[in-house]
Amino acid sequence: MIYKFVIVSDEADNFKMQIAIDSTATFMQLRNVILDSVGYSKEQMDSFYICDDEWAKEKEITCMDMGSDSDEDIWIMDDTQLDELLEDEGQRLQYLFNPSERRTLLLEVTETSFGKHLDSPRVGRQHGTPPLYSIEEVEE
Repeated sequence: MIYKFVIVSDEADNFKMQIAIDSTATFMQLRNVILDSVGYSKEQMDSFYICDDEWAKEKEITCMDMGSDSDEDIWIMDDTQLDELLEDEGQRLQYLFNPSERRTLLLEVTETSFGKHLDSPRVGRQHGTPPLYSIEEVEE
């Protein structure tokens, strides 16, 4: 199955990107195609959050296990396939790309294509300028 995402930003009204990715790809692969497409650093400890219809965070998928003592399940990007946590069209996610400044991109599954597969993620349409990686870049 293929998931198609639309990605937008609360900060950059004109930014919009579409990505198609196989459902068996990992969250790390999704992360990398986003970061490569917008030119952001891969050095941060970023996270995805599965959200409800109101964008409230429900589950976190992190870059690495930070040794939490919580009883909650820990989801690691490299170990978690998209189809383990994504259910269907309309599923919403937040991608925290700059944790120190709490900056996010918003993702929504806009289409699912059953019986099809992709060997590698594809960036479809992308227009507008993504938000700068750091707020400090805006202030300079």
